[in-house]
Amino acid sequence: MSKHAKTTISLLDPALVKPALWASVAKLSPSVQWRNPVMFVVYIGSIMTTALWAHSLRYPGDSAMPSAFVGAVALWLWFTVLFANFAEALAEGRSKAQAASLRSMRKDSWAKKLHEPVHGAAFTPVRSLELRKGDVVLVEAGDFIPLDGEVIEGVASVDESAITGESAPVVRESGGDFSAVTGGTRVLSDWLVVRIAVNPGESFLDRMIGMVENAKRQKTPNEIALNILLVALTIVFLIVTVTLLPFSIFSVEAAGAGTVVSLTALVALLVCLIPTTIGGLLSAVGVAGMSRMMQANVIATSGRAVEAAGDIDVLLLDKTGTITHGNRQASAWFPAPGVSQGRLVRAALLASLPDETPEGRSIVELARLGGSDTSPVANMQFHPFTAQTRMSGVDLPSGPDTQEAGPVLLRKGAVDAVRKHVEQLRGVMPAEVLRAADDIARRGSTPLAVAQGARVMGIVELKDIVKSGISERFAHLRRMGIKTVMITGDNQLTAAAIAAEAGVDDFLAEATPEDKLALIRKYQADGRLVAMTGDGTNDAPALAQADVAVAMGSGTQAAKEAGNMVDLDSNPTKLLEVVETGKALLMTRGSLTTFSIANDVAKYFAIIPAIFAATYPQLSALNVIQLASPSSAILSAVIFNALIIIALIPLALKGVRYRPVGAAALLRRNLAIYGLGGLVVPFVGIKIIDWLLTAAGLV
Repeated sequence: MSKHAKTTISLLDPALVKPALWASVAKLSPSVQWRNPVMFVVYIGSIMTTALWAHSLRYPGDSAMPSAFVGAVALWLWFTVLFANFAEALAEGRSKAQAASLRSMRKDSWAKKLHEPVHGAAFTPVRSLELRKGDVVLVEAGDFIPLDGEVIEGVASVDESAITGESAPVVRESGGDFSAVTGGTRVLSDWLVVRIAVNPGESFLDRMIGMVENAKRQKTPNEIALNILLVALTIVFLIVTVTLLPFSIFSVEAAGAGTVVSLTALVALLVCLIPTTIGGLLSAVGVAGMSRMMQANVIATSGRAVEAAGDIDVLLLDKTGTITHGNRQASAWFPAPGVSQGRLVRAALLASLPDETPEGRSIVELARLGGSDTSPVANMQFHPFTAQTRMSGVDLPSGPDTQEAGPVLLRKGAVDAVRKHVEQLRGVMPAEVLRAADDIARRGSTPLAVAQGARVMGIVELKDIVKSGISERFAHLRRMGIKTVMITGDNQLTAAAIAAEAGVDDFLAEATPEDKLALIRKYQADGRLVAMTGDGTNDAPALAQADVAVAMGSGTQAAKEAGNMVDLDSNPTKLLEVVETGKALLMTRGSLTTFSIANDVAKYFAIIPAIFAATYPQLSALNVIQLASPSSAILSAVIFNALIIIALIPLALKGVRYRPVGAAALLRRNLAIYGLGGLVVPFVGIKIIDWLLTAAGLV
């Protein structure tokens, strides 16, 4: 399902079109139609015109219009309703196809439920549906992971192509942010001991299916506001149209000429003047927005999240993996005065053993490549790296160089964190070490300090590279009025160097989970909408607070539950694509609304002269496109009103192409293309239909 592996479903795919045709008929139920007030008016008008047609067939002399004409108007009014239903059904069909694809991944497999939560313990074979949250299972090579869970022991290669579409396997292991596993994926090598995190029916796959099922889609605030506007316009035109009948009766009696306007003509006028185009496509646009997000391999929990992405004005982005390549590697050693490089390497190596981050492992690897002994010391007490302490380390029963007696604390981590640790032990950070750390930070690298007890041993340099083209993307966001903020655990100097190179607007250095949460709340208190990404449990509070929170598919269960979107590709830069998709949704809705309101003008010029010219011949001057007859003018406008919905379905489903421009430029473009187009296209379309009807002798 990734953009590299998944296939895109064509709009005209028979697998989508045939069910959509049937669904458009099923949606003619009044219980469905009343949910869309604009189209419900068209629905009532269709019923009324059909009744008038039946009456004209039975009592030809009572009808002011030929029964064939009344029947044709009724038929095209029904087509208007059906075409609107078809647009919504086609959008829902794409989501249903995606849900069906996800549903096919669900497997009722067998699992090895362990009696004790350790590898090698006895197990009992059970079906995956019998497992419950908290159960511990053994998953060996070739086995499917039965349900979502956390790896508590082992390291294995896992095939997640069923979820992400990427054929390359990923490594899942205990500890860190890569311990989460998803039900339905398969272990390719080695083994894992997994603690089940959900009950059957609550898995990530089940939630994904529920997310893309359009029946659960809630209307967004902007969609509700637009609906209110459309309803208000519909009520206004309804009142105007209703008053035209007594006005016509009075005018005919006063002038002693002409004919009273027919109910068929009034219904046709009402349907053509109310915003049926956007009314018929509005729901399809919302459903298609979630579908397009799904095609980008992002699952949105609701349309609200997609729409909020379009309104975002602050982006919080992690430095590692988003702005930089994220593979910070230990590259050099800088011993403190009086410390040999060998002692620094050994201390850094031991302090990094409990560090499961890529940075910690790179220190171990650099030490190994330098010929250092990477074996642990007996009776070590581990202190894993955490976002709160920003350090890792071990407590040894004696010094690692065997020159010290008694317990020794080895620590490796952020310079300021190690400095506080050393000062608590009544030590001092040498000025030479601080200068070395500052020099490393100014180059855009990350310095990590190493301490043995109260003595600072030196600095390890970690190098990372800013992604190419990222500054241009930030420039585009800036032109849209979106502020970008880089979040990093690095010190101020390193963060400033990376921020300047990447071109972000602001940065938060030495960030803890509490700092992220406080920053989001600060922006929200200023009336800003904030988006961010995260993958770890420590990101969950900030994700829950953000307006748009994209959790990584490879992240922890807590992060996925806190976010309102899940990126199956686990690509932090996807946040930029999410914003663009949200913007495209708002642009599509605005463009279609502009077009819909503008094209009512042409229909006004077509129908008003047709129904009142007999009483007021002067109104013939409004027949600017020289339509052949009143009957042809009315029928041409009704036919165009129906066909334009079908013509705009591809635009509604695919969306208006996103362009990184400001609001003023976007408004000008909207008015130039969809406003002017909405004025011109109906004149041309109605004239062509009038010519065809006249040439065929149908009016």
